[in-house]
Amino acid sequence: MNTSTTHTVLRTEGLVKRFGGIAATQDVSLNVHHGARHALIGPNGAGKTTLINLLTGVLEPSAGRILLDGNDITTLAPHQRVRRGMVRTFQINQLFNSLTPQETLAMVVAQHLGLGGRWWQPLGRQPAVNERCDRLLEQFHLGDVRHVRTEHLAYGKRRLLEIAIALACEPRVLLLDEPVAGVPAGEREELLRTVAALPADVSVLLIEHDMDLVFEFARFITVLVNGAVLVEGTPEAIANDPQVKAVYLGHGEAIHG
Repeated sequence: MNTSTTHTVLRTEGLVKRFGGIAATQDVSLNVHHGARHALIGPNGAGKTTLINLLTGVLEPSAGRILLDGNDITTLAPHQRVRRGMVRTFQINQLFNSLTPQETLAMVVAQHLGLGGRWWQPLGRQPAVNERCDRLLEQFHLGDVRHVRTEHLAYGKRRLLEIAIALACEPRVLLLDEPVAGVPAGEREELLRTVAALPADVSVLLIEHDMDLVFEFARFITVLVNGAVLVEGTPEAIANDPQVKAVYLGHGEAIHG
């Protein structure tokens, strides 16, 4: 990747998070570029969840900075980061079981458009909401279940709805937190195709244990080990890196390549 000519959307500088005497992240500097398909991988306990919680404002760093489009967001609350364009699927996956996908998306889209107090009105009265919901339902293969209560959806469809909700917030950076975790084999292909077709102008940081998905999706990979960046590079470089192979073999896990 030619980083000299690529605009950086999300940047961390020396992020540190300590819990007592333990450093969960150690001097993590990360660059996510515009339109990126960037994966964050590492064995269990590497600090991936801590890093994502720092990025989204769930945790406050002990040291370091987080910049979104060049603006320091280190001290912003999670909802303020969402408004600025950084959305994590895990943050918004508490779906409303009694609502349908259409009703759920109408609520999110209306809120995003500043119509939050009127989301419950019939969609036909709000053409902008109606049109945006229709596009999202089609894009995420939810049209055939648009009127089915969320509690009755197949698990794969629920994950698709979670990502659709994230896209409804019009993110600049989308943090995809293990999108295929728990999805049955028969429902994975539709989800994988949908993830692959995400808008090119949305920068995606994928956190995932499924190495097949990582190497199919990512154009750039950061490997985190013991809270620190071990190595970064293209999928080919990572797959053949002896340090990476040693780390994964040492944890009894397999890596593509």
